[in-house]
Amino acid sequence: MPPEHQKYVQWNGERFIHWAGKVGSNTQVAVQAILSGYKVEQQGYKSCMGLLKLADKYTPERLENACKRALEYTPRPSLKNIQAILASGQDKAIPEQSAATASSSRYGFTRGAKYYGRGNK
Repeated sequence: MPPEHQKYVQWNGERFIHWAGKVGSNTQVAVQAILSGYKVEQQGYKSCMGLLKLADKYTPERLENACKRALEYTPRPSLKNIQAILASGQDKAIPEQSAATASSSRYGFTRGAKYYGRGNK
């Protein structure tokens, strides 16, 4: 094995999952999804390492939020998905839902009799 690949021999999937668990549960699920996305688990180690190193560039809280956001969109997020969320700051945005939006989305679009011309009669 080439020297640059020998450092990966001591790694295993459980080590990455345990490390991701220290960041948060969503990060742990994202690492598990990355590892299960490859036929050979070792092929996902570099992506997992890149994902977990994002906690150094950003904060562990932001990484956890980005993983949560990525898992809302797909059950198998990739490193690129999570990097894009962090780079664009989507992990900081908390979806806000006002009372008006909540009530209108529950019933669809309601216009009333006045809109249809029956309010004049």
